[in-house]
Amino acid sequence: MTITLDEEVYEGLYRTIGRGRMSQFIEGLVRPHVLDTVLDDGYKAMAADKGREAEAQEWCNALAKDMVDEKR
Repeated sequence: MTITLDEEVYEGLYRTIGRGRMSQFIEGLVRPHVLDTVLDDGYKAMAADKGREAEAQEWCNALAKDMVDEKR
């Protein structure tokens, strides 16, 4: 693949990122915009957080109790 960049942009990448790391840097920027796994990865990370999951479950249960007394 060939990507054309403005010379100033290329020089800035070269200065900031370095010659051998530009591809990885650009891929990291582009990946979330073209792959649908970003949300999946986030949900997996949240589910792995046991403390957060316990807090979320407690919050959901409290909401359910509040709804018991609501008129329909």
